[in-house]
Amino acid sequence: MRIISGIYKGKRLTAPKSLPVRPTTDFAKEALFNILNHRVDFNQIAFLDLFAGTGNISYEFGSRGCTDITSVDTDFGCVKFIQKVSDELSFNIKTVKTDVFKYVKAGSGNFDVVFADPPYDFTIEQLDTLITTIFKNGLIEEDGMVIFEHTKHNDLSQIFHFAEARKYGGSVFSFFE
Repeated sequence: MRIISGIYKGKRLTAPKSLPVRPTTDFAKEALFNILNHRVDFNQIAFLDLFAGTGNISYEFGSRGCTDITSVDTDFGCVKFIQKVSDELSFNIKTVKTDVFKYVKAGSGNFDVVFADPPYDFTIEQLDTLITTIFKNGLIEEDGMVIFEHTKHNDLSQIFHFAEARKYGGSVFSFFE
């Protein structure tokens, strides 16, 4: 995996092979950040990364100047790796090892951008519950956005707050506002 822009542009990071992850491809990540570059001021936002995995998306936000980053994952190895890279790159990422559903249910914090990359085998009902809980529990600021990465086989357009979807290869980014 590599950081595609910002102060660490081009930096390659190698996660342990033992991590149970499916990192966002560079192609899809570059497309996502082309969209975000026109919508957010990375220096001024609070960012939440759910199902953070390797921390790939969190590092991209950090490299672009975001200083308020929280990464949540249930896997100890993932959290440990994110913290290690965060320390090495001085990103100051707050890592939280917990179940994502428990985290959003607790409603801890207000974020401008929430990114979630749940397992591709999640059902529409699970995704709907997660999105609804994020909004209901006030995790997102009034003018914030929630971005879900999911398989092209899921259509999230019927879920409340849906704004748009963008497809990149086998991945889709659905935006909720």
